[in-house]
Formats: sequence, structure tokens, C-alpha cells
Amino acid sequence: MNDIVKTNFDPILLEDLEDIINRSTSALDAINHSTVLVTGATGLIGSLVIKAIYYANIHRNYDIHAIALVRDTEKAERVFDNILRHPNISIAIGDVCHKLKIEHGVDYIIHGANPTASKYFVTHPVETIQSIINGTDNILKLAVEKQIKSMVYLSSMEVYGQVAGYKQVLSEKDLGHIDILDTRSSYSEGKRMAECLCASYASEYQVPVKIARLALTFGAGADYNSTRVFGQFARAVIEKHDIVLCSTGETLLNYCYTTDAISAIFAILLRGQSGTAYNVSNDKEIHSVRDIAQMLVTKYPDTKIKVIVDVPHDEKLYGYNKPSYHLLNNHAIKTLGCLFNFDIEMALDRTIASWKCVDNIFEYR
Repeated sequence: MNDIVKTNFDPILLEDLEDIINRSTSALDAINHSTVLVTGATGLIGSLVIKAIYYANIHRNYDIHAIALVRDTEKAERVFDNILRHPNISIAIGDVCHKLKIEHGVDYIIHGANPTASKYFVTHPVETIQSIINGTDNILKLAVEKQIKSMVYLSSMEVYGQVAGYKQVLSEKDLGHIDILDTRSSYSEGKRMAECLCASYASEYQVPVKIARLALTFGAGADYNSTRVFGQFARAVIEKHDIVLCSTGETLLNYCYTTDAISAIFAILLRGQSGTAYNVSNDKEIHSVRDIAQMLVTKYPDTKIKVIVDVPHDEKLYGYNKPSYHLLNNHAIKTLGCLFNFDIEMALDRTIASWKCVDNIFEYR
């Protein structure tokens, strides 16, 4: 069952998978001989959960069956490559916006299927709302049907909205303002409603669902062509072109390196409280977008790149959110035994080092 198949994982990603397994031993012990359904499985978080389970199976002799729910078979084969040959890793084709038919029994669910591109939130606000709410409702119905042992819903720090005050620290009980008539709010409001659905299913149907409010997460394993801010910054260093900020860069970034995030998700899955939300964010430091860009310019002088601010006239059409200045309190997740080991500089260095692997860059271009 645990035959090793050849993978195209780069050395940084392999180190990260080892780190996740070492930090999640108790959770993996608990889900051994079980089946885990992962939605949004070709995304960054979902794909790393699948890869971590595969790694645990072959290197720690676990017997965990992972089902990757995907819409695009070709993309799944590109993302997962040869690990789909392993008998404990399988794919299911389906769209969470429609009723799902999963023939296999399911013990645990990690639900991460939803739109992630900011521009899409503006150009397709109706579809954004529907996919988040209807998709989450369908997964929760599946959780009831399968009588699962635990589920984690991957939410977002965007549920906090705009908060008055600079560097205000926010716990899971705090919420800011969201303009419900702004189409960009389709994502934030959708996420809030999905969280309410989770809490409601936990209360009415006793579904053991927990919520992970993820900060901006990045690291090895991310798509080289990622349009997210850290992806753009890392790519600029590799390709030696200027970092162009399409905003003033004032926003303070709450972030999380992938290994810290995945380890936290496993902890929430096994030790989190039903109907409860947990901030998943690094609290080591906080920087503005512009400061992080400048840090990379200084750190990699051989690239001869610089920071350029070029705010487009139709900025709103790009889906950029309004500047935010809050910091996420991660005390609750730390009570579950989680650690956040990677500061912003280490996180960016590892992402850049991973992407500099020739095979990895070729794969994503």
C-alpha cells in the first residue's frame, strides 16, 4: 500500500512536507485508517493537504485514504502528477455547487473550494456568492449524510472587513464594516454567510465543523503564475523585473507560510471546537505591502529591481480591496498547540528558492 512513486516535488517542498508531518503526528495518528475528502484540491492549500497525506503514507507507514474533489481532471493530473498512482490517493470529479455523489465512505472533510481571484469577485460577484454559499451548503449536507467525524471550513481574514484604528488587534469575536452594496464584497459577505451556515449545521444537525480563518497564505507548492501579491513579488525577483504596485501599498499584511497553515488545519480538524472559528495567521511581525516589496529589493540587490507605484485609473475593476490596518490575534489557535515558525523573510526566501528549481518553473509556465 505504501509504495513510493516518483514525484516532481522540489527539495524545498519536500522539506516542507516533512515539517508538516513532524508537526502533525498526533492528528495523523487520529485519522489513520480513515478517509479524508478535500475540496478545492488543486488549489494551494488543498493540494498540499493531499501531498502531505501521501507523504505520511509512504514515509511514516500511515494508511490514510485521501479523495481530491476536482472539476478539471487535466489540472489534477498536472498538480498531483504520479502520486495519483498511489492506491490511497484518488480523485472525484464534481462541482460543489451541485449535489455531490461520493460513493466511498468519508470520515473527515477539509472544504476549500471557492473562488480566490480578486478580479473575479468584481467581474462575477453573483457566481462568487453562489459558489461560496451553495458549495458550502452542499458539503455540509454531505457531512450529515456521511456522518463525518470532523470537518474544517477554510474561511478568510476578509470576513473582518474594514476596522477603525491603526494596527488594531482582532480576535475571532471582532468584526469590522463591510459595504454590502460594493460588488467586491461578494467574497467577504459570502464567507461570512458560509461561516454562519457552518455554525448553524453544528447547532441544528450536530455536524462537527470548525472554521479556519486563513491569513494570506503562500509558500513552496504555490502556482508559479499566482496573481496574489506574494506570488507577484517572488516572481519579480526570479525574473528580475521591477515590482509594480497597483495600489499605494499601505495595507498591513497578515500572512502565514504554508507549513504553518497546513499544520494548523490538521490541529483544528482534530482538536478544534465545533462551530468555532480560529485565526490562522503569523503574529511574529506585520508589514505593509510596500515595505515587503522594498525588503525584497534590498535583500536581492543583484537583481537590480526597484519598486514602482502605478495605481490604475480604474483600480476598482481589478478587484483590489480597500486598505486594511488590522492584525489578527492567533491566541485561540495556539491553545491547540500550533506554532508559527516562519517569518515573512524566511517565507519569501523559501518560496523563491522553490520556484528557482528549473523543473518547478517549467511546470507552471
